Amino acid sequence: MSTVLPPASGGSAAEDSTVAVLTAGTGGAPRGGFWHDVFRRLRRSPTAWVGLAIVLLFVLVALLAPLLAPYPETALPGARDITPTYIPGPGEIASFPLGLDRFGGDVVSKLIWGAQSSLLIGVVSTAYGLIGGMLLGLVAGTFGGWVDNVIMRLVDILLSVPSLLLAVSIAAILGQNQNSVMIAIGVAQVPIFARLLRASMLQQRSADYVLSAQTLGLGRGRITMTHVLPNAVGPVIVQGTLSLATAVIDAAALSFLGLGGGRPETAEWGRMLTYAQAELAIAPWLAFLPGICIAITALGFTLFGEALRESMDPRTRSR
Repeated sequence: MSTVLPPASGGSAAEDSTVAVLTAGTGGAPRGGFWHDVFRRLRRSPTAWVGLAIVLLFVLVALLAPLLAPYPETALPGARDITPTYIPGPGEIASFPLGLDRFGGDVVSKLIWGAQSSLLIGVVSTAYGLIGGMLLGLVAGTFGGWVDNVIMRLVDILLSVPSLLLAVSIAAILGQNQNSVMIAIGVAQVPIFARLLRASMLQQRSADYVLSAQTLGLGRGRITMTHVLPNAVGPVIVQGTLSLATAVIDAAALSFLGLGGGRPETAEWGRMLTYAQAELAIAPWLAFLPGICIAITALGFTLFGEALRESMDPRTRSR
């Protein structure tokens, strides 16, 4: 509910009208600005706290892997205990709480090192997609016209191919290594970020503050970088958080398909799933444990991303 200030003594009618309009636009706004309101609502969201706790746990395990893992990434401390028909399971050997895999590697160590590998792939690939998508969206949203049409038709072509299939195709072309996986996943995410930023910029370009800046004679580049882009980037940040979950899952899928490269015994959750297929009958935990790690990590990013989206939604910010 807006509050109209009483006219100041001696003020003109035009001045009084201006004061009333300005006050009406800010009467119900929370103090501290947009981002202050977003963080305030995030602090009150149980979903955000659960998601953030999972993400922080994942990040800490990945960063502290050299300290937490009992054995080095490619060490095979239990190879002597492996036979074609017997793989020690959880609790069977005191020094290996979660058992061994087919190569004699400690499952606990591989899960910890796998978190580091998954975090690296997820963050780098999402950064590739975010940078590429924002560049395309920024150019399309700024210049419009034929430039916008050309970029958006290219984006439409990329969107016509399922993202995972596109990532598989790119990774197969570039070769079987971790860098190829990161580039492939990043390219598959580019059209999503490009369309999102472009749509947000087009919405902001019709706002009153942009029209006022144009009236004052500011150039298109300055208006875009100082007014439009800062106000249009919010949805892209939310999508970036959600895309981290997708990147972790896609990285595991590409490794599962054998496109991740590296040595077979190297710790990576998707690769662990690949080699667990042959032992499902005698060692099902080898597939269950990395699978549950992938699912929980993706859940954490998704919960936090959804909470961030709700906090930035103009339809719910006033609650």
